[in-house]
Amino acid sequence: MTDPASVRAAVAASAERIGAPGILVNGAGDAVSAPLHRTDDALWSQLLAVNLTGTFLVTREVAPLMIARGGGRIVNLASVAGVTGAPYVSAYTAAKHGVVGLTRALAQELAKSAITVNAVCPGYVDTSLTERSVANIVEKTGMTPEEARAALASRSPQKRIMTAEEIAALVVYLVSEEARGVNGQAIVLDGGGFVG
Repeated sequence: MTDPASVRAAVAASAERIGAPGILVNGAGDAVSAPLHRTDDALWSQLLAVNLTGTFLVTREVAPLMIARGGGRIVNLASVAGVTGAPYVSAYTAAKHGVVGLTRALAQELAKSAITVNAVCPGYVDTSLTERSVANIVEKTGMTPEEARAALASRSPQKRIMTAEEIAALVVYLVSEEARGVNGQAIVLDGGGFVG
């Protein structure tokens, strides 16, 4: 997702096989926690490349095909970190803020082509990425995995971690015809923890 030539080839092959896409969901992502003084150039570059540059590259290749098709829907998976800040994840937070900014800019630019662009900004979701966070907490604090998961869940007023199905349901809505008026939004799905 971070190599322009590979992205071009993948999008071209997909379009040749199934035609011009009407839906693009940019879901690739990575997160690594480190305090600022341990966030080296390689980690910074890696997280921006996977989370932000990949979203840009794929969208840049797909958007002209959507324009030629007469419209479409783009949904970028960002994070609640894309609309707020969090300690020890400065590179991830910067990248996800970038995804939200890119979403808002492209929503304005592509609206005249009947393309909507929105971002979904989840809190912790029950995925392998959250399991890595749990393992990191266990390693650094000595908590049990159950205690670490509870600590993450406590950040939500609902005291739970979101499910992948909840995220998918929101994405399905955003790519539907009923959501044609929803454009340029960064929709937070974290049980009410972020109100902004």
